[in-house]
Amino acid sequence: MVQKYQSPIRVYKHPFELVMEAYERRFPTCHLIPMFVDSEVLEETESEDGSIHQVQRRCKLDVDAPRLLKRIAGVDYVYFSQENTLNKRERTLHIESHNETFSNRVIIHELCSYSAHPENEDWTCFEQSASLDIKSFFGFESTVEKIAMKQYASSIKKGKEIIEFYLNQLDEEGISQVPRWTPSSSSVTTKPVCATPKLLQLELPVTPAVSIPVSTDANDREIANASNNDATQSDATSNDATSQPDDQMENQTGTPDDKLDADYIKRYLGDLTPLQESCLIRLRQWLQESHKGKTLTLTPSSPSSPPFQIPKDEHILRFLRARDFNMEKAREILCQSLTWRKQHQVDYLLETWTSPQVLNDYYTGGWHHHDKEGRPLYILRLGQMDTKGLVRALGEESLLRHVLSINEEGLRRCEENTKVFGRPISCWTCLVDLEGLNMRHLWRPGVKALLRIIEVVEANYPETLGRLLILRAPRVFPVLWTLVSPFIDENTRKKFLIYAGNDYQGPGGLLDYIDKEVIPDFLGGECMCEVPEGGLVPKSLYRTAEELENEDISLWTETIYQSASVFKGAPHEVVLEIIDAASVITWDFDVCKGDVVFHLYHSKRAPQPPRKDPLVGQHSSITTPGGNNVQLIDKSWTLGLDYSMVESPLTCKEGESVQGSHVTRWPGFYILQWRFHTMPGSASTNLPRVDDVLASLQVSSHKCKVMYYTEVIGSEDFRGSMTSLESSHSGFSQLSHATSNHSQSSSMISR
Repeated sequence: MVQKYQSPIRVYKHPFELVMEAYERRFPTCHLIPMFVDSEVLEETESEDGSIHQVQRRCKLDVDAPRLLKRIAGVDYVYFSQENTLNKRERTLHIESHNETFSNRVIIHELCSYSAHPENEDWTCFEQSASLDIKSFFGFESTVEKIAMKQYASSIKKGKEIIEFYLNQLDEEGISQVPRWTPSSSSVTTKPVCATPKLLQLELPVTPAVSIPVSTDANDREIANASNNDATQSDATSNDATSQPDDQMENQTGTPDDKLDADYIKRYLGDLTPLQESCLIRLRQWLQESHKGKTLTLTPSSPSSPPFQIPKDEHILRFLRARDFNMEKAREILCQSLTWRKQHQVDYLLETWTSPQVLNDYYTGGWHHHDKEGRPLYILRLGQMDTKGLVRALGEESLLRHVLSINEEGLRRCEENTKVFGRPISCWTCLVDLEGLNMRHLWRPGVKALLRIIEVVEANYPETLGRLLILRAPRVFPVLWTLVSPFIDENTRKKFLIYAGNDYQGPGGLLDYIDKEVIPDFLGGECMCEVPEGGLVPKSLYRTAEELENEDISLWTETIYQSASVFKGAPHEVVLEIIDAASVITWDFDVCKGDVVFHLYHSKRAPQPPRKDPLVGQHSSITTPGGNNVQLIDKSWTLGLDYSMVESPLTCKEGESVQGSHVTRWPGFYILQWRFHTMPGSASTNLPRVDDVLASLQVSSHKCKVMYYTEVIGSEDFRGSMTSLESSHSGFSQLSHATSNHSQSSSMISR
């Protein structure tokens, strides 16, 4: 397999002729390159007018390879052939080299170019590319490839330093200028000395305008190349990186000949290794070449299609980092993401998306200043958010688009902060406050919507989260973490910092990452935070199942929720068999009509299923238009002997939504029971169950209705802390207390 490497353009802020004078001092040997042992000139020619000078050299290298490999190969040195073509008229030097040693087993081909800068004739550009094709090498192909990559990376890193060393040497000798070449006859018409070399010639599209970041040092000139070939230079004495023109900050979106400058990469993308720079440039070039002439179709009926836009370099770099700079893997997920962005018009989301009012009022998240590293800071008060209410009021798709708009806004803020702070900022910090988190947040359709959002964000916004600070994690947090953590990338999970209670206020806490001046008031700081406080979404804003189905939005109510009727004297019961102790039983139910009392029992023996009617072959459960009623606990069973109560009874009023969990201590059978709530002091009878049921059917006030869902999380799948769950207490959350006029949520957890 052929490996290719491409370096960005290196800029020497010296004239081409002076750089050439420094370059010649590298020969016949260079003490700054220990591996470069010697070189000899094999052939040297010059054109009649002296404008073109060609030199062919044979270079002797002492490659840094294991002694065993050298012994097996039978060589101590590696020889390369190098051919230099200096065009003094065009002010270019092209260098082509290839290996002579083992050329039948390994083919190394390298191209280098020095040329006058296309926009500043007093500067010089250098770029380098190479290819490596290992056919066979005594079974050491992988080792040879690693050695070649190491040598290539080292040569790129040292190349600029060596030229600058000799430039400084020339300056010390009083040589600060070398005359440009001129033809011997004054009658000969010459080309302009600042003519753009072919290697760097830019084919600029008419639209959109393309800016080429050639150098971004604070004290350097700013150069922008616009669509009309107008070149503008900013003040060379500027000391403020933020004074650079906006178009200078933008990346190229145009032609395959666009180049990336090394100074630009360092200033806007960060410190990359030579091989990482190569991956970025090559993937960018591949996108340009593969999409040349293609268009981006907005809709099937769109009369006109805008030209395809290459993603910004920061965006490409994120996908490379997400796959550890594996070109093939990064290209695959990037292409999938680009297709997704086109299909859903994500590039235009910030201009087209308007948040519904219910999100503005009840979505407890928002941007809030920045952290100590200059990263945008997003705050999410998840414990105060009514996830169930938002999903039922909006549907999954609206929530997803809102989260996508947050991510798009985050990318925009990263670009802005890069300009403001004068250093690359490619990700943001997220602070999640979990105070108030309870089992209501584990409503299964809401969790499924969350998992889908995580999946979409992970696939299309990799490496955008710099750090996640989880504060005031309650004892119920391990249950939520168990459900969502398998869907979060391992690299992302490493960025999570979790604090329980008020641990975030001590050493290693919030102050290590966020300045004291911007800590929100609800976390003990003095900075007012505009993030909504949330609260329960009024049920009057809920959308009907029909409305959601019309938008192809499924809340899974038909597949996971069941309805049941509860009569006076005829409770509804569900049995769950637990094989392994320390499993977690979770439940979620709505009291649709009447008041009920919820119980949880344990039995070592299985309750018998309802009796079958021999005439119709059906269970004796009562079926009514309002739902089913199933009774499992036999009338002959004695509480405390045949079965025991493992949760205190919980009275639930009509309209309440209740979520809870129980950590099982013993294997066996657990029975969830909803019993008709009898008001204190009311008369009670001991009529047989069937009689009670028949009587209750005649009295609508003796009938309740619940919709419920229950699930068991096996102990082998639970990654959280069982101890913390078992030490928790039942009770209402702060969210419920603050909104007592709405339906409350109870978190019943084993004591």
